[in-house]
Amino acid sequence: MAELLDINTCYRDMGFSEAPFNITPDTNYFYPGGKHVAALRHLQFGLATGSGGFTLLTGEVGLGKTLLCRQLLKNPPPGVRTAYIFNPAPTYTELLKSIYHDLTGVSLESASYGEPLRLIYQELVRLATHGEKVAVLLDEAHRLSPKMLEGLRLLSNMETEKEKLLYLVLVGQPELERTLGLKELRPLAQRISLRYKLMPFTRNETEEYIRHRLSVAGRGGEFSFNKAAIYLTHRYSGGAPRRINQICDRAMLAAYGAGKARAGARLVMRAAEEIIR
Repeated sequence: MAELLDINTCYRDMGFSEAPFNITPDTNYFYPGGKHVAALRHLQFGLATGSGGFTLLTGEVGLGKTLLCRQLLKNPPPGVRTAYIFNPAPTYTELLKSIYHDLTGVSLESASYGEPLRLIYQELVRLATHGEKVAVLLDEAHRLSPKMLEGLRLLSNMETEKEKLLYLVLVGQPELERTLGLKELRPLAQRISLRYKLMPFTRNETEEYIRHRLSVAGRGGEFSFNKAAIYLTHRYSGGAPRRINQICDRAMLAAYGAGKARAGARLVMRAAEEIIR
């Protein structure tokens, strides 16, 4: 706790209200440009227009998939009720319980086999009568087994005489694409209406991202990264937001310790070497 307090004091001394480069996904720091905005628009379009089926969002570790999910939950399309499942449960029944709980706030700890599916259907019908669509976002979906993915396909078949009742968004690492390419999952793959692969930032996007986070956290903070520092941050991070945050955070604290209000190439190189080694 003392170490955390000292770090916060460092940032306050530099004129910031909080650490600009915390790696915890925080929608207040959502970067409104580049790949993230394009991905968010794809997800919002899928939820707004989808009538059953799936959207797929994939990307390597640290590219900001979870933050995108949270931003979507914060700003869903009108008339769309969302449920968010992070790191799905290991069994299909437990996953159904998690979905129901996130939709309703009601726990199904003691529910008998088959009851979660029935209750989800009842809730979907109830919401549909009030003009609400339902979308379930499953983060870390690459952890799902083929059997569970097939179960989700069957879940997405829930419907009334007029419409499908459920839309699912699968979010995960690239191996999710490979799993969905399996022969037994071909029916699910054919139900995917939108696919988006999240890519790393370009050098210009990295610079904009760094300045954006400094601006959000700043209350008169005048700390900056020079051009060489930004170039090296992009080079060492590969344009991955999580790695950018780690490098910038360490470089800022090193600059503070040296009494500097700007991070240069040398500080970024040292920070990157400590993190990547």
